[in-house]
Formats: sequence, structure tokens, C-alpha cells
Amino acid sequence: MTNLHPVVARVTDRIIERSKDTRARYLDMIARETDRHSDRSFLSCSNLAHGFAASGEDKATIAGNKAVNLGIVTAYNDMLSAHQPYGRYPEQMKLFAREVGATAQVAGGVPAMCDGVTQGFDGMELSLFSRDVIALSTGVALSHAMFDGMALLGICDKIVPGLVIGALRFGHLPAIFVPSGPMPTGISNKEKQKVRQLYAEGKVGREELLASESASYHSPGTCTFYGTANSNQMMMEMMGLHMPNAAFVPPNTPLRTALTRSATHRLAAMTRKGEDYRPMAKVVDEKAIVNAIAGLLATGGSTNHAIHLPAMARAGGILIDWQDFDELSGVVPLITRAYPNGSGDVNHFHAAGGMAWVIRELLDSGLAHRDILTVAEGGMSAYADEPVMVDGELGWTPAPAVSGDDTMLRPVSNPFLPDGGMRLVEGNLGRGTFKTSAVDAERWTIEAPCRVFDDQEGVAKAFKAGELDKDVIVVVRFQGPRANGMPELHKLTPPLGVLQDRGHKVALVTDGRMSGASGKVPAAIHVTPEAFAGGPLAYLRDGDIVRLSAEDGTISTTADLSGREPAPTPPPAMGTGRELFAMFRINASSAEHGGSSMLEVAGL
Repeated sequence: MTNLHPVVARVTDRIIERSKDTRARYLDMIARETDRHSDRSFLSCSNLAHGFAASGEDKATIAGNKAVNLGIVTAYNDMLSAHQPYGRYPEQMKLFAREVGATAQVAGGVPAMCDGVTQGFDGMELSLFSRDVIALSTGVALSHAMFDGMALLGICDKIVPGLVIGALRFGHLPAIFVPSGPMPTGISNKEKQKVRQLYAEGKVGREELLASESASYHSPGTCTFYGTANSNQMMMEMMGLHMPNAAFVPPNTPLRTALTRSATHRLAAMTRKGEDYRPMAKVVDEKAIVNAIAGLLATGGSTNHAIHLPAMARAGGILIDWQDFDELSGVVPLITRAYPNGSGDVNHFHAAGGMAWVIRELLDSGLAHRDILTVAEGGMSAYADEPVMVDGELGWTPAPAVSGDDTMLRPVSNPFLPDGGMRLVEGNLGRGTFKTSAVDAERWTIEAPCRVFDDQEGVAKAFKAGELDKDVIVVVRFQGPRANGMPELHKLTPPLGVLQDRGHKVALVTDGRMSGASGKVPAAIHVTPEAFAGGPLAYLRDGDIVRLSAEDGTISTTADLSGREPAPTPPPAMGTGRELFAMFRINASSAEHGGSSMLEVAGL
């Protein structure tokens, strides 16, 4: 068996030591909940009758309290392409549960918003905190204590992290994530990006832009670029929370249905009523979190998970920080190039070998933990196999020995980059994240005068007026969790990309977020402490020289900020429900600690 890489071992040991007290408190709570909620017998007859009153043919089975009852928490809605396929899942899963003598009920629904719809507009300011709302909604769904296991139906950006956070507080129950898969490939990503930049330059109109976007996002299923949603699916594989390699099988196919059936059967087998009890609290441990980080780095996944993973880990009593990401990035190479880091999408990635190939490479190179408890009976090694249908039956076969496309997948021995591409930058402007895997190496260090803005709209106006047509570091502040909910600033990518293509040295520095699809412009994002909390970005002025470098891990200014007054904070925004989220903003932790008010106030 391959020895674990010493850096992976060292970081894991440090996380275990750092988390000793918080993890012990969490596991003590789970032990108490296990004893208190061993089955539904503690409920009074009135409580129990309410719980199965509408269960139809399953009523007698649930009332008998001997069979497994699975709780389904679903993010279904039929506006969002990724979640639309979930509409029929509950009725299918009830049938699948009955096949093994179990029952299933929809415990509750959670909201699922799409950053693709709200990107650049007011609704995006609800996006990050929708994760906490989802976690709270998951808690409400599971609070009835009617269930022996959790089937979690969610895909996209904040939905999976929110489900993980909420479900971990019920970690005495086994849990399995049931994905729905990506939509078919549309127009090429290169063509889509070209039209976006032409529109930013005013060379094509809205009609042409809409036609291009509609040819890319065009049917049920997850968007096919490798952004936060598909990074979520990768992480569920790396943490052992899926049936092996269920992530990128397309919706509405026999294989997809077979995997959903298999997930239902497997969840029923993992409860305390069976002989293979696998509570979620034991599956999601420190090693599983390190595996998720390793997968993120090896595949060039979304920088949003530099925020989500710390929040998810905290819910299980595990404490991680950006230094952990940075050190692992130094030894986990980039072995995947999927758009926006390459030309192919997740369908091409899956066809070339996909997650089974990546996981085998990481395990065989000692860059991920093999010895973790997973929902699959074969442990982490089972995730190096890919699902297939043979004579109408589901089975698994080993990942291909050789990459099916070496422009997209390469072995650890011959990576695209020796570095995982998610580096910590720090200096007198704070701490931030720099995703190098999407940026050409000659642009990893940028030094230039800065232009300072308090919102995206100011950048757009300056760009259209030609004020940014030069070497410039664009600083967009008051975009952190406490300021306005930390919206993604993906709307900035096309104009900054245009400036870069004109030959200018361009970079972005912000205390806001950028999507996993943010592209080729060097950026220090998630900068903490944020400007709203008195961070250094509040003291910058136009023309100050700023230096950003992923090569030496720094972000700094030559300006003397000590004698300056901070810029005035913008007033809180109203409308589109933003005022309702004020309580989330007031107490939010830093981005490095997950950007969560809920976890902060709960003392987690």
C-alpha cells in the first residue's frame, strides 16, 4: 500500500491536533443523540401518528417501528436546471426503499438559488447566506426525529455545503448524497467566452449574447463548466458521500436511475437497524476533509470552497484554515484541466476517466487518505471504479489505466502544473486566496497603481469610459460577508479580460468572492479582514502602488496607510429581500472561517 505523502500527513495531523477539543465536543454530542434517538419509540403515540398520517401504504410499516425509515431532504425546484430532475426522485426512492423492506418520506425541502441567474444583480447578495438558510432548513426537516437515515438531494453552489452543515448536526444518522448529473454539452466554452467579451466591448448586441448563452445552458442537468456546483460533486466523491462515481452521470438515463436505486438501498443498509452502521459523523472526519481539499487542488476546483470547506468542517468540529490549503497546494499537482482551466467540460472530463481516474491517481500517489469510512462498502478504493450497466444491472469497473484525453487528464507523474493552484497570499493588505491554476504563469506577479471601487457598477462605468485602459490593479472593497453578504463578482471578468487581452498588466483585489468559473485574470479574492470590519482595503486610495504575487505569496502596498482615515462604509442595501438578511451579516465570521453568522453565534 502506498505511503501517505509526508506533507499530507503533517497537515492532517495538525488539523487533528487543532480540532482536538471541538471535535471531541461534537462527537460527545453525537453520542448523546445516538442514545436519545436510537429509534422512534421515544415519540408519544400522538407525535408518531402525526408523523405517518399521510404515508398511505407505508403507514403500517412506519408505525411498527421495526423497518428503516429514510428522510429525504430535497432541493428540488423546476426553475433551476440542476435541480429540476429531482422532481421524480422521491416517488422513485420510495419504491426503491420498499424493495429492501424500508420506507422513505420527504422530510423537507431546502431553497436552491442559482448564482447564474442572480450574477451581477441584487439577488446575489443573498447567495452566500442562502447556505446558512439551507443548513437551517435541513435542521428543521430532520428535527422531527422520524428517520433512520438521510438522503440528501442537492447539487449546486451553496446547496451541498448547506446540506452538509445541517446534516452533520444530525450526524448520528447515516447520510448519502444523491446527485442528478450534468446536462449535455452545448456550444464550446471558447465560443461562449468570445461572445461575452465581444458584448463587453459593444461589438455584438444582447440578442447575440442571449443566443450564445442559451446554446450553453440549454436543458435539465448541472451546468457543464467546472465551477462550484461540479466542484461540490467532486468533493462528495472525495469524502465518500456518493455511491462511487455517481457525480457526472447524466440525468434521465438508465445508469442514473440505477445509481439512485443503489444509493437508496445502501442508505437503508447503513442504519442502526442493520449490521453496517455508518453514521455521518464518522464518515466526515479530518481525513475526509483533507481528501476534499486534495481533490479540489488536483482538479482546479472552485475557490468558493476556500470559504465553504471551513464552514462545513466547523459543523463537524473540525478546524481548517487557508494555510492548510496552501501547504497541500504545494504538493498536490494539477492533473485536470476542465473549463475554465481548459477547453473541455465535465462531460469530456467524465468520458476521459473522470473522478475514478483522479481518485486512483491521488490514492496511488499518497496524496489522499485511503483509510476513511465511506458510504461504499469497499472504502475509498471503491471510488477508483466507475459505474456501468451490464445486462441491465449496475456494476463497477476499474478506471482506465491511461487517460482518455491527456489535454484534460494527466497522471501525477506528468501533471499540467506541479502546484494545485490555490495559494495563500498575505501582507499589509491582509490575507486572501489566489487561484493560479487558471492564470498563465507570467501573470502570477502584477505590480501597478490601483483604482479603488466600492461596487461592481463603478468598475463597469470606468471601463466603458476608458479610464482603465492601462496597467491597473482594480480594488473592489466592501464586498465581504459583513458588508453585503459577499456576492460573487463574476461580472467583472469580461471587462478585465478585455484589458488583459489588450496587453495591459491587470489584476483584481477584493474582499468579495469570485466564482469557480472566473477565468484568466489574476486575482486576490476573499481578502480578510474585510474593509467593512476595518481591514486595510478600507484605507487604499486611487494611485497607490499595489503588488500581488502568487510566486512569493504576498499582497501588499507601498503606501503608508497608518495616517489615513478609512473610507466611509456604504449604507445597507434594501430591496430583493436583502434587508431580511441583516442578522446574517452582522455576526458573520471572516471568509477564512467560513463567512457564517450561524456557526459563529452557535460557538461552532
